[in-house]
Amino acid sequence: MSEYVLKSNDFLVSQTDSSGIIMFANDDFCKVAGYTLEELVGKPHNVVRHRDMPKAAFKDLWATVKQGKVWTGYVKNATKDGGFYWVYATVYSMIDAATKKQCYLSCRRKLSAEEVKQAEELYKTLR
Repeated sequence: MSEYVLKSNDFLVSQTDSSGIIMFANDDFCKVAGYTLEELVGKPHNVVRHRDMPKAAFKDLWATVKQGKVWTGYVKNATKDGGFYWVYATVYSMIDAATKKQCYLSCRRKLSAEEVKQAEELYKTLR
């Protein structure tokens, strides 16, 4: 399983509906995850969830954003080809301009090697 290391200017963005179904993904997200936009739209966002990610992290994410608060944290995601990549994610609730319904926007950037190490150590303690 190979790691994809984001470039310093990669900025991954996706938008989901209130159930976590992908409505939009930018080019960087598609490139890094290895999917086309057409493959992602309409799918649950957990299509990129890596099996090493503790359930507690996503429980905290959803509890936070459903209260209208901003969630930030380290996330290890899976690529379509079975690899993985690390990101620092910021997720927040918003109202979609077109549908006027609540949705969630996630913006992700590259982690430093030290941040990856910290995340790996932290996630060993969670499940």
